[in-house]
Amino acid sequence: MGTKGREIIGMDIEELLALLNSAFADEWLAYYQYWIGALIVRGPMRAAAVAELTEHAADELRHAQMLAERIVQLGGTPVTDPADWNKAANCAYLNPANPYIKAIVGQGIDGERCAIEAYTRLMKATEGKDPITYQIALSILQDEVEHEDDLQALLEDLQEMEQRR
Repeated sequence: MGTKGREIIGMDIEELLALLNSAFADEWLAYYQYWIGALIVRGPMRAAAVAELTEHAADELRHAQMLAERIVQLGGTPVTDPADWNKAANCAYLNPANPYIKAIVGQGIDGERCAIEAYTRLMKATEGKDPITYQIALSILQDEVEHEDDLQALLEDLQEMEQRR
């Protein structure tokens, strides 16, 4: 990392790298959960769910890229072994064992709520200490809030459709 870039960080770099690696692990787990969920989801409104899950998977992968680039910029190494993602993550991987749309979407909502909490903590930890990481966390947080809203709307539409039957 460049000398000037290191000077602007007002917190322990190793602590910051640990926070970023936890977020990085979260994003990979979320990516996989959405990606596999889009492949296996079943039930009414399947096409809408597949579209939403696929879009969210792409966003999570983009988030992982952003975080990995920041980790490397800070002189660290992103978690390289997928077996370590669960250990490093803030949010647990929610295995989509039940492919029914309500279960898959519900797990997505739970995951997004955890991500919102995790990025809020990252923002608090970096506020006034690392403006670059703060902005990355803010950008990702905006996406996670939108994801929760999208999934909640899909679940509400599904419930309304079922009530009309």
